[in-house]
Amino acid sequence: MAYTPGVARVSLAIHEDSAKAWSLTIKGNTVAVISDGTAVLGLGDIGPEAAMPVMEGKALLFKEFAGVDAFPLCLATKEVDCIVEFVKAVAPTFGAINLENISAPRCFEIERRLRAELDIPVFHDEQHGTAIVVLAALMNALRVVDKHAAEVKVVVVGAGAAGVACTEILLAHGVRNIMVCDIDGVLYADRPGLDPVRMALAARTNPSGERGMANDTLLGADVLVGVSGPGAVSEAAVRRMAARPVVFAMANPEPEVRVEAVGDDVEIMATGRPDYPNQSNNVLAFPGVFRGALNVRARTINEAMKLAAAQAIAGVVADDELHAEYIIPSVFNREVVKAVALAVARAAEASGVARRSGTTEAEAT
Repeated sequence: MAYTPGVARVSLAIHEDSAKAWSLTIKGNTVAVISDGTAVLGLGDIGPEAAMPVMEGKALLFKEFAGVDAFPLCLATKEVDCIVEFVKAVAPTFGAINLENISAPRCFEIERRLRAELDIPVFHDEQHGTAIVVLAALMNALRVVDKHAAEVKVVVVGAGAAGVACTEILLAHGVRNIMVCDIDGVLYADRPGLDPVRMALAARTNPSGERGMANDTLLGADVLVGVSGPGAVSEAAVRRMAARPVVFAMANPEPEVRVEAVGDDVEIMATGRPDYPNQSNNVLAFPGVFRGALNVRARTINEAMKLAAAQAIAGVVADDELHAEYIIPSVFNREVVKAVALAVARAAEASGVARRSGTTEAEAT
């Protein structure tokens, strides 16, 4: 009785029109959280079993903040081809794919291939979630210090997944004078030993052709974006930044430079930690981004949607609330997901990647 004509009728309807899977199965509200456990925050390459608690926590945040059902899938392989083929094989079940804690540079190739071969969003959170939150914080920080994106000198310390994505979104926002530093110093055109991703980034950054280490590039810089690790820059170098400097020391659990050491020397400081002001955490971005993408059944998450998400996060901080120790909303502010979801959905519609339109503020919640 349950099978015929019950569930079989649903299966036949989807067989005739596969788009009905979005509304007749779990697909429309379900995200796969994919990891190989090679780059777990603060822990490194700990393997798929040890990574599972972190992925389960991610799934819980999806549900709690955005009502999205997320399922963790930790894979016992580091091979790019194997990961890509696995995700492609399970993709029909899900409305979107969240790549998590996969080490660079493999994560770039995995995301690039999956984005090209799937018709659902593929989003590597270490890259794009971090970038969205950094841009949101920077938008409001520049308002506080009365500077403009096109005029500031920005130094990104860390050329891994987060560093590359932060640089890309800052360039898209209009930052012109930006430099990226890895363990060997600042990237510049024709620097030997760069892989294709960093080579392309070097060609689009460092317009003055500076050479040297991260500490050297901080001289006169307006903004430091740290996505590396503790000790990546010195306290003395931070003190040589421009007037009213902005420092985002995002490494967790220990930031690139200690708040206690330079807090009195900078105008604004943000970290990823909850025990200091301006906690900049990816949970401000990914729940709303996926909620908005799923609401309009988006085919991808593009640059327009990421920029819209950053603007929405920044906009949650009212003008009369904005100050040096409150440039970004609390991670527990429930208005953030609503604002981000609505902005992302509208950007998806406007950029032509939505399968359905008519998203309203009520749907975004």
